[in-house]
Amino acid sequence: MNIQATPPAEPDRPQSGQRAPQARSGGWLPLFQGIRPVTRAGAIRDALAGFQLAAMNIPQALGYTKIAGMPVVTGFYTLLLPLLAFAVFGSSRYLVVGADSATAAILAGKLEGMAPVASARYVALASMVALLTAGFLLLARVLKLGFLADFLSQTVLVGFLTGVGFQVGIAVLGEMVGLEVHSNRTVGQLFEVFRSLHQVQLPTVTISVVVVTGVFVFSRFAPKVPGPLIAVAGAIAASAAWNFAGRGIAIVGPVVGGLPHLGLQHVHWKDVVPLLGVSGSCFVMIVAQSAATARFYAGRHGQHLDESADLVGLSAANAAAALSGTFVVDGSPTQTAMVESSGGRSQLAQVGTAIAVASVLLFLTKPLQYLPRCVLGAIVFFIAVRLIDVRGLREIRRESPGEYALAVFTAAVVILVGVEQGILLAMVLSLLRVVRHSYRPHTGVLVASERDPWQVVPAVPGATTKPGLVIYRFGAALFYANASLFAEQILGLIGPAPSPTRWLVVDAEAITNVDYTAARIVRQLQKELVHGGVVLAFARVPVSLKADLDRHLLTEIIGPARFFDRLHDALAAFTERKDLPVATSSGSQSAPGETSL
Repeated sequence: MNIQATPPAEPDRPQSGQRAPQARSGGWLPLFQGIRPVTRAGAIRDALAGFQLAAMNIPQALGYTKIAGMPVVTGFYTLLLPLLAFAVFGSSRYLVVGADSATAAILAGKLEGMAPVASARYVALASMVALLTAGFLLLARVLKLGFLADFLSQTVLVGFLTGVGFQVGIAVLGEMVGLEVHSNRTVGQLFEVFRSLHQVQLPTVTISVVVVTGVFVFSRFAPKVPGPLIAVAGAIAASAAWNFAGRGIAIVGPVVGGLPHLGLQHVHWKDVVPLLGVSGSCFVMIVAQSAATARFYAGRHGQHLDESADLVGLSAANAAAALSGTFVVDGSPTQTAMVESSGGRSQLAQVGTAIAVASVLLFLTKPLQYLPRCVLGAIVFFIAVRLIDVRGLREIRRESPGEYALAVFTAAVVILVGVEQGILLAMVLSLLRVVRHSYRPHTGVLVASERDPWQVVPAVPGATTKPGLVIYRFGAALFYANASLFAEQILGLIGPAPSPTRWLVVDAEAITNVDYTAARIVRQLQKELVHGGVVLAFARVPVSLKADLDRHLLTEIIGPARFFDRLHDALAAFTERKDLPVATSSGSQSAPGETSL
C-alpha cells in the first residue's frame, strides 16, 4: 500500500485528487455493478487473474494477520467473504478489498491493551471493530459523506503511511531475530532488540535474511512472480524436512482448517464504546484509501464510478469480515495493482481469488503448521519497507518544504505515539491546511500591465492601481476568520499612497460568500471609508456572493450602482467621476449623482 503525493508512475500508486467520471446510481442499492456485463472470454480472463492474485496475496494476508495480532487463519478469511460481498454491492471493477497494513496497525494499536494478542477475546474485539466500521461506512452512504475522502491530503497520507512502515517494521524485528519483545511502543521495541542482540538466534536470523532478500529480488526483477508465495512454500518444505521446530526455530503450529463459522462473537456492551475511536480511525483510512484507488483505476480505464455504491460495498465487506470472525478490510492499492497487472478487468477476478482461498482452507491448511514465524515477520518487514515512501517525501520536500514538514511530523507521531493518534492527526492537519489557505488567502492590488490586462502586486501600503484608485483582489470566501485581514489590508492601502485614494474597488471574483461576522466587519469598513472620503465598490461579484450581500443588506448600504460586472467598467466609472466629492459620515454633501454610484 503506497499512495503518492504526485501523479503515479506505477499502477499501485493512486492519487486521490484524480476523479473518475461519476455515474448515476441505478437506485439506492444497485447490485453487481463491478461485474456486469459478463462475457465468456472475460470470465475466463478474470478467473485466471483471480487465481494469480490469490497466489501473490495469500502470503501477504498472513503477514497482515501478524500486524493485526490475529490468528493466522483469519488472514485467509479476509480474502473470502469480504471479497464476495464487495463484488455484489460495490461499483468499482478493479478495487480489491482485503486486509491492509495501515488498518491492521490501527487495530493492533488499540486492541493490544484490551486483550492478549490472538486470543479468543482479541478476535471478538477485532470482529466488533469490523462491524462498527461497517456501520460507519453505511452511515456515510446514507448521509452522502463520501466527500470526506477529499479531506485527507496526500501530504499527510504519505507521512502517515511512512510512519506506519517504520512502526510495523520495527515491531517485527524481534521475531525476525528470535527475540522476545514485550514493549508495545516502537521506541521500546527497538531498545529491547538492541539490548538483547547477544541473544539472537543465528538460524532464525539466517532464514529471515534469506526470505527478505529473496522477496525483494523477485519484487525488483520479476514483479509478476509471487515471491512471497515461493518463500512461504520453500520455508514450509524446509521446516517439515529438517524439523525446524526441533532446532529451536519457532513455527506457527497447527492451523484450523475449513471454512469460517458465521456469527457474531460475544462482546460486552461496555467494550463497544472504547472501540468506537479505533473504528472511526479505520473508517477514515478506508474511505480515503479506497476512494483514491478506485478513482485512479476507474479514470485509467474509463469506467463510470458510483462512489455511493462503493461505500455500501465496503460496508458489506466489513460486515462479512465481522460475521466470519476476522478483522477490518480495506480497498488496497497494491492488491488492486496486482489484479490489474494479471489481466483482471472486473470483480469476477476477486470471486476467483475467493474460490482459490476457499480451496486452500479446505485442503491445504495442514502444511501451514510448519511455517517458521520468522518468515511471517520477514514478509511483514517487506510490506513495511514498501510503505516508507522515500520518493514521495523527496518530491514533497522539493515542491513544498512546509508540507514536507507536516508529512515528517505526522510520521513521527505515528512512530512515537501511535497509529490511531497518527490518523487523527492526519485528519486535523489536512483540515488545518484547508483552513490556513482560507484564513490567509492570496491577496493583491491589480495594476495595468503591458503583457497582461492586469498584473497582481502585493497588497502593501502604497500600492495603487492608478493615482486615486486601488483595485484590491481577495482570494477566498469572506468569513469570520479572515474578515479582519480583509479590512486591515484595505485600510492600509488607502492611507499612505502619494495621492489620496478616492476609490477602493474590490475584485470579488474569488469571494464566493460572506458570513454574518464578515458582513458586520464590511459594514464597519464602509463607515470608515465614507468617513475618509473613499468610495467602496465591488466588481466581478459571483451570484452566490451577491445573494449573501443582499441578505446582509450590504448591497443597499454600499449602493447598488457601486457593483460592476467587469473591472474595466469600474475603471471607466472611476475615470468619469473621480473628481466628484464623496459623502462622508460627518454629513458633508456629495456632488449630484454621486450617492447613486
